[in-house]
Amino acid sequence: MTHVTVSASSRLVARTRPLDLPADFDLLDRLGHDGFAWLDRDAGFVTNGVAATVTPADAPAFLRALAHDRDGDAPAWAGPRAVGALPFAGGGRLTVPSLITARDADGRGWCTVVGDADEPLPLRVTAGRPSRFRIEACTNAEAWRESVERALTLIDAGRLEKVVLARAVRVDADRPFEPRAVLAELRRTQPGCTVYGAGGFVGATPELLVRKRGNDVLSRPLAGTGTDAARLVASHKDAHEHAVVVDAVVRALTPTCGAVRAEGPTPLVLADVTHLATSVSARCADARASAVDLVRALHPTPAVAGTPRPAALDAIRLLEPIGRGSYAGPCGWVDARGDGEFVVALRCGALDGAGALLHSGAGIVTGSDPEAEWDETQQKLEPMLRALVRP
Repeated sequence: MTHVTVSASSRLVARTRPLDLPADFDLLDRLGHDGFAWLDRDAGFVTNGVAATVTPADAPAFLRALAHDRDGDAPAWAGPRAVGALPFAGGGRLTVPSLITARDADGRGWCTVVGDADEPLPLRVTAGRPSRFRIEACTNAEAWRESVERALTLIDAGRLEKVVLARAVRVDADRPFEPRAVLAELRRTQPGCTVYGAGGFVGATPELLVRKRGNDVLSRPLAGTGTDAARLVASHKDAHEHAVVVDAVVRALTPTCGAVRAEGPTPLVLADVTHLATSVSARCADARASAVDLVRALHPTPAVAGTPRPAALDAIRLLEPIGRGSYAGPCGWVDARGDGEFVVALRCGALDGAGALLHSGAGIVTGSDPEAEWDETQQKLEPMLRALVRP
């Protein structure tokens, strides 16, 4: 059964046309208060308004059913999309935006309007920004140590090989946070990451869960973290942790894909930390498979949950006192062809007025040290903390 919620304007026709964008055009100027942002430096797209909401599984078929009027000068791949940040624990819905404004890496612009309403107005940003903050760890260092030690006990007993534990930090400010301003700061300070926003949920992640273009499929799992690339590459613990993730990604893609190939690991050096990264490429053998189908097969990988998956998820529910929400969940988009791109929602925060809830995690395996894992989570929190608590 298809589950679709359509806005009050139910006559849904998609119209796509090219845009002549000035050199100083900023996509964030067209982001709606309920919009979605997907940014890679100056390229990407933003949305405004909601034409419909759909379950992830229904999204490609719903988009194919839309009448689509495309200007001949618009890029062939431009058109309506379903977008959103899905919860870590599964389920969730994607939004079909009323307006998509996009620009590719070559500077070409296009927009798609869905429905018969006028183009929605962009987000209004209030004057002023927060200047005073209170930062509070929702899990203190002692509670974290206890959780890690309990996880190590489960690993020693053979019930787990790895579990990823997350902790939360709360930031309260004297003024509401502006998602657009936070996204702009993340775009400036986090090169090499996809900057994303879904309403008040914003972040910048280096981890590609899956990208599908035609039959070509790519995933870039990350596992193993440090501040010194040479030490990270030489670490047996991090190499093992990384191999577990790559093996799981390869196994998840194999039922629907052929020519699955893993290249790596190599150090991925970012502004704050370095990760071990492997590129896993494949050819989709099932023409009916969409990016959403691949997400469902892959998520959650051992990079954000652990292995074996059922036991790791049980341990997360037992040991984490605060729910993850969309942290470490799939975030991205899919189109009518089933093509799309989803990242793992890391380095993120859920903004709610003048408050923000941040999460970060660390993979616990044999040999993990609670203090070192605490330090790793702190390093991963820094990008969002600086984007919120900036001069």
